[in-house]
Amino acid sequence: MSSAVTLIRNSRLTQAVDYAYGAVVDAPARSLWLAGACPLDEEGRTVAVGDYEGQAHQVMRNLITVLEDAGAALTDVARTTVYVASGDQADLVKVWDVYRSYMGDHDAPSTLLGVSVLGYDRQLVEVEAVAVLP
Repeated sequence: MSSAVTLIRNSRLTQAVDYAYGAVVDAPARSLWLAGACPLDEEGRTVAVGDYEGQAHQVMRNLITVLEDAGAALTDVARTTVYVASGDQADLVKVWDVYRSYMGDHDAPSTLLGVSVLGYDRQLVEVEAVAVLP
């Protein structure tokens, strides 16, 4: 599937990061602004309680489902924000590693944040995204 998103790298900035520094979208384009994907099952229950990686997998599966419903894929994502309810950098890295495994070569610009609490009971992970439809 072709994407309307072109990821931008910059040789004057460190190449040690595993994400692009920007994304360009040529207008006109249809954009999709996704609510934060949460680690909820079809009944609205929080899955993988206490498990950062397990919740990250559910979040990414839910994100993919919304993208597919709009006729898009992860390669159409222009930007994400990854929230992790933890003050421990190791927990953030666990979630980031799962997130990156889904994103593959499409390393869209992203922000990774440790936060004190998320909205659902026992929720540890949330990912919000902006996508541009082909």
